[in-house]
Amino acid sequence: MTLLPALPFRLHPNAAKGRAGAAVLDAAGFAEARAAITSWPGYAATPLVDLPGLARALGIAALGWKDEGGRFGLGSFKALGGAYAVARHLARTLAARGITATDADLAAGRHAALTRDITVTCATDGNHGRSVAWGAQRFHCRAVIYIHETVSDGRAAAIARFGAEVRRVPGTYDDAVRRAAEDAAAQGWTVVSDTSYPGYTDIPRDVMQGYRVMADEAFAQWTGPAPTHLFVQGGVGGVAAAVAAQAALHFGADRPHLIVVEPDRFDCLYRSAVVGTPTPSPPGPDTLMAGLACGEVSILAFDELLHRADAFMAVPDEAVAPAMRALASGVDGDPGVVAGESAVAGLIGLALARHDPAAAAALGLDAAARVLLFGTEGATDPELYARLVAVPS
Repeated sequence: MTLLPALPFRLHPNAAKGRAGAAVLDAAGFAEARAAITSWPGYAATPLVDLPGLARALGIAALGWKDEGGRFGLGSFKALGGAYAVARHLARTLAARGITATDADLAAGRHAALTRDITVTCATDGNHGRSVAWGAQRFHCRAVIYIHETVSDGRAAAIARFGAEVRRVPGTYDDAVRRAAEDAAAQGWTVVSDTSYPGYTDIPRDVMQGYRVMADEAFAQWTGPAPTHLFVQGGVGGVAAAVAAQAALHFGADRPHLIVVEPDRFDCLYRSAVVGTPTPSPPGPDTLMAGLACGEVSILAFDELLHRADAFMAVPDEAVAPAMRALASGVDGDPGVVAGESAVAGLIGLALARHDPAAAAALGLDAAARVLLFGTEGATDPELYARLVAVPS
């Protein structure tokens, strides 16, 4: 069985691995993030779903899907990052005033008289903004969230439900990033972003440390011989960098091959890897993979990925709906999996590379491969999800 039709894609093996970039996420910061997040009410490890039928269809030995659709009721892994960074920012702000506050103190509102005057902000295509808004509500501060013009009304409403003010601005995600930063500087707000840039790295590092909890759970849940390959979504690079750092911590020198996958319409990580320095993708048509519609890399994440990733891929939108349908229907007896449009990039990369002899050889992706995928979101836009998984008439 061929999961996807033959579609064009780009693959760049990372010859700079271990020779360029740098490890930017330390073990101590992760330990702090894990201790905090696992103490939050409602925390539970999300499931790792075994998909043997899909593995057979792809001609590999094993396939696991880390299903983030139920994470804290927010529908995506990003609940781990933005909310954690909000809590860290509030704790540091209070510490500067001589007040020690735990996450439990903040959630209980013990310092709400002070924190309600603090405003956090970010740009988002949906999931990160939802996490920041949820964190602001949970830890008792104000949130203003910026979305760009093509973010769906459903995603905007999901953010507003957590009490945030949502502002829509013209242009792309990167335009919204710049607008959030400008308004924050003018108003004295704090940007809680999952992308880093020169002069702004501490909070994005907190975000990525939170993301590592997902990878830590997945590696602990995996049974049998260790995975040989990890295919991870791109975007600005935050989640892929978090997985890369956690794989290095967990597996050491024998860690799995890590392949970063992004839309070919927003391929800033791919382009940056080819050149060896942060390079934006040119303006172009939008992508169905809205959570990955990022034209500029996070400088921290790119350093981590240039140092640790084995390859970068850019894949077409035409593969999104077929991949979502395959997961939803269950292949050869597999359980059905609800995966949003940005969650399937890794699966697309795996399927296209496995059935391309040159790519499979370059990645060591043979019949003995054991692959772990990260289903980073569920149906975060239910109407769009329903349209995409519907079988064409």
